[in-house]
Amino acid sequence: MKHSTNPQTRRGGGPALRIGRTLAFVLPVVLVLSGTLAVARVNWSGTPSSPVLTAADASVPGASPRAAARAPQDVLRDTLLVELQEENPGAALTHLQQAVDERPSLAKHCASIARALGKAAVRMYGPARAQSYARPVCDTSFASGVVTARR
Repeated sequence: MKHSTNPQTRRGGGPALRIGRTLAFVLPVVLVLSGTLAVARVNWSGTPSSPVLTAADASVPGASPRAAARAPQDVLRDTLLVELQEENPGAALTHLQQAVDERPSLAKHCASIARALGKAAVRMYGPARAQSYARPVCDTSFASGVVTARR
């Protein structure tokens, strides 16, 4: 049996080695680019981009000075209740999820806001139609509000 000492026959390495080398080159480039894009997407200015968050941060026009001191979650809840009446519970739930995603400090209030939306939806649409808008926002608290409003 004769062993090859020709370096060219040993250098190729087959398709697995070529794929490995390609990944070793491409993967770090992809990771750096995706990290750069993620950092560029963050709103670093501190001013919210969502109209729901703007309403939660700002005082209500024409309101008393006492109303300006309200907590952001209270303003957000009231804004979403108005939206529920003017549009539908689905739109209010979407904006609640966006507000919590964009401002994580509101997450601890998400369940109570969703329950309030569920109760209001039952008063406005009835239990069956209100339940049709339920979705897993804040651990299904909207559905919980619908159920407790039925009783």
